[in-house]
Amino acid sequence: MKYFSTRGGDERLSFEETVLAGLAPNGGLYIPESIPSLPADWRTKWSTYSFVDLSVAVLSLYISQDEISTAELRSLVEKSYATFRHPDVTPLKKLDDKTFILELFHGPTFAFKDVALQLLGNFFEFFLLRRNARKAPGEKPEKLTVVGATSGDTGSAAIYGLRNKANVSIFILHPKGRVSPIQEAQMTTVTDANVHNVAVKGTFDDCQDIVKALFANKEFNAKHRLGAVNSINWARILAQTVYYFLSFFHFQAQLPSGTALDDVELQYVVPTGNFGDILAGYYAKKMGLPIGKLVVATNANDILARFWKSGKYEKVDSSVSHGEGATAPVEGSSDGKQATDASGVKETLSPAMDIIVSSNFERLLWYLAFENAQGSSEAEKRSAASRTLDGWMSHMKSDGRVEVPVPVLETARRDFIAERISDDLTLKTIKSFFEGETSYVADPHTAVGLATARRIAPQNSSNVYQIVLSTAHPAKFSEAVSRALEGSPSFSFDRDVLPKEFHGLLEKEKRVIDVERADIELVKAVIEKVAEKAGASKEIAGSI
Repeated sequence: MKYFSTRGGDERLSFEETVLAGLAPNGGLYIPESIPSLPADWRTKWSTYSFVDLSVAVLSLYISQDEISTAELRSLVEKSYATFRHPDVTPLKKLDDKTFILELFHGPTFAFKDVALQLLGNFFEFFLLRRNARKAPGEKPEKLTVVGATSGDTGSAAIYGLRNKANVSIFILHPKGRVSPIQEAQMTTVTDANVHNVAVKGTFDDCQDIVKALFANKEFNAKHRLGAVNSINWARILAQTVYYFLSFFHFQAQLPSGTALDDVELQYVVPTGNFGDILAGYYAKKMGLPIGKLVVATNANDILARFWKSGKYEKVDSSVSHGEGATAPVEGSSDGKQATDASGVKETLSPAMDIIVSSNFERLLWYLAFENAQGSSEAEKRSAASRTLDGWMSHMKSDGRVEVPVPVLETARRDFIAERISDDLTLKTIKSFFEGETSYVADPHTAVGLATARRIAPQNSSNVYQIVLSTAHPAKFSEAVSRALEGSPSFSFDRDVLPKEFHGLLEKEKRVIDVERADIELVKAVIEKVAEKAGASKEIAGSI
């Protein structure tokens, strides 16, 4: 299996090269040359597999044994998920007859990002140690400078996945004051020598733009050998496809007696910011997993919900800014009370989704372009799709918007639907599920997914079931959860929510570098200074 950039070019990379590169030199994202089909016997053979077994089975379809043997892959997977608190890694829970919740927060930082980043950290270390073992005595070892941006959970998950890894240093940019106190503490209290937190005065999109610009700077990239942990890194998407398969089998086992699986439509409802989590579901579906609609659940930062309504992918809602009349108000809306900065990002109770431009959406746009491309061969269609995608992204960069043709939008609507949820409805949903029969405590991002599931449920036929992805533990968002449940006499945050791992976290020593404005030169200076200091000390050593 080889990988190429969504924006075209002749470059074809191995899995190892793709993982270490992160972002393509032309600014595109790497995707596989083809999406593999599932084995003919997957439904029976895989049905009793554990998460580790499924990871090995799914990843093996994308990784040649010439690169990583089955035994090596299993070892890496076992090491990655040994850190999780639940034996199923990502357990499926039944909320009612038609609704299930897929808990993705049982990793070391209590967020879904752990599923991919524990594995990605081990991939980085494995590849670098193997490369360095092949070098001649005295030859300079290869090292990786990982740079990432976070709206909250990616940062801590990446740090916990890469802390103290051989030959790897990590710089995580987060928007100062725009992540929850727990999220900030999880990042900044990790004091391993190879971990560096950078608090940027700006938004997540500012941080993400700086990271992309660093990768696009060929001289700086080559000097520091940059690596990506954001979901622009293909390994993150691949790792996340696994829990779609596991949840499918666990759902199948919980179906009422006498219900035929072939008569059921299974929807996945995914709280969505950077589009990586739901894109993993799209790949699972394209491989052959029988998924119905993939449901995009957004907060007030609704660029994706607006796209599925209009075909316009635009930073600012033109129907409002041009006076054409806004869309109908959202139930329980209080968006007018939410702070909106100069970039257009609204601060919400679900901050990990406070994103204007969803980086991974580019990958889906490429597939939409491919399905509508003209060409007599797969290679010609791929080339045409890359040209189209490159044009769309150029418009997005220069104009802040692009509108796709109607056939492309219709192709997108075949697999996806999208909804937008307000903060008010988020709070009401947290309260409703806590006070319901299951007494379930949801974090605000999960609540956006649950509210979306409820909203579209009346439109569904009787054979539709929903799996809502729960992306973070509620303790990470104590302010929103406590606000939603204040006045509930049966609720105690310490008893019902707070895990023992969070006790005393806010009081621990912190280490963070403040950057006074969203300026790439200031961030470059931080990395240069740290690298210069590290160069004067002993290099990190390790062995396979």
